[in-house]
Amino acid sequence: MLTERIIANFDNALRTLAGQSPGSGRSNPARGTRDSLLRPWQRRRAGRLMRVNHTGEVMAQALYTGQAAGTDDPQLRSELLQARREEEDHLRWCEDRLRELRSHPSLLGPIWYGVGWGMGFAAARRGRGSNLGLVVAVEHLVEKHLDEHLALLPPEDERSRKILEQMRQDEIAHADKAENLGAQPLPVWSETALRGLSKIMTRGALWV
Repeated sequence: MLTERIIANFDNALRTLAGQSPGSGRSNPARGTRDSLLRPWQRRRAGRLMRVNHTGEVMAQALYTGQAAGTDDPQLRSELLQARREEEDHLRWCEDRLRELRSHPSLLGPIWYGVGWGMGFAAARRGRGSNLGLVVAVEHLVEKHLDEHLALLPPEDERSRKILEQMRQDEIAHADKAENLGAQPLPVWSETALRGLSKIMTRGALWV
């Protein structure tokens, strides 16, 4: 069982970083929406924003994988892995949009995957309440971040907007479910550190 978990964790890391995540099979929310971004500067701006969102989804994969690996609760592990599959959809959609915008994923992805996995595993080892509390804290942070990006996107970029709006709905649902399953609030210092880490990741992914 331990060997299988180790292999599964490495497999997820490789698939995530190589752009091979299968997802849950949901279609891209932007499907059928016209790509009306014509100006080069608009595409560059949208590409930078979507690169940040893609990096966030890389980290989400790592967090959920680390959380699932660290818990001894089979039911909770199943819930975390289901949420991870839904987050894989986000990763796939962001990858699709980056290609359309002729942009690319952040080169810092492997670093953020390692950081995220470690955070998730550590939270899981502190118990169910802490494990789920990390889900709530991260998803609320991502929801706020997506609100900011929806405001920053060029008004004409309906394809990116459709993707981010669906992602936002999913993040809210994940946070609500974690709260219903018994999430406990994280310590103040932990939430402060999480916000600081998010800022560093965001600024790095904008340009690298």
